[in-house]
Amino acid sequence: MRLALNLFWMTCLILTPLSGLAAELTRSEAQSILASTPAGQKASFAGMALARADLHDLDFSNADLSGADLSGADLRGAKLVGSKLVGAKLLGAKLNLAWIMGADFSHADLSGADLETLVVSAGLQTLPQEAARFVGANLSGAKLTARFNLDDMRGANLSHVRASADMRNQSMGLIRTEFSQANLADANFQGAALVRVNFAFAKLLRANFSGADLSEADLTGADLTDADLTGANTTGSDFSNAVLQGTKGYR
Repeated sequence: MRLALNLFWMTCLILTPLSGLAAELTRSEAQSILASTPAGQKASFAGMALARADLHDLDFSNADLSGADLSGADLRGAKLVGSKLVGAKLLGAKLNLAWIMGADFSHADLSGADLETLVVSAGLQTLPQEAARFVGANLSGAKLTARFNLDDMRGANLSHVRASADMRNQSMGLIRTEFSQANLADANFQGAALVRVNFAFAKLLRANFSGADLSEADLTGADLTDADLTGANTTGSDFSNAVLQGTKGYR
């Protein structure tokens, strides 16, 4: 059954450029592929069309979703543990409460996506083996309220992300986006809303924060070597023990 399904969708993908018609998988078809994948093997959705699909709460753990079109898809609560989403299209997708431990989003397009309250670890602290990868990913304009601690986000485009802490909903303590100890070398935060975001001990070499709002952000011990803070709002930000060699616009 799995072979038949995969052959069917491979045929659809081959014919799509000729016919101009995209074969979009439905939720039930995605469930069939997951259910028919033998134990110990990885379900493959590589290059498949799942745009706007309702995939909430499905278990894609260790699945191959590289190059898949998940634009506008509902992935709320989905398990993406160890999954491969390299080069996937996730424009405007909803990933709130998704499980992303060990997931690889390298070079994926997550522009305008919602990534709030992500499940990033089995405990209170993220372990190195649980860190996700967003190398070269496009998260421009995305809504972030999650922990990206230890994640590899080198060269990621985070311009105009909306990651400021919402002080209207803090009855249980400060809920904010965290990049503590993440590798954000060469990342682009131009024009981003980063009020009270935690960058403690993050690698921010050559990062671009021009025009960003970093007010009251925690940059304790962060490495900002050759970073660009031109026009950034750093009112109340904590740069204690930060490396600021060659940093532009810092005052």
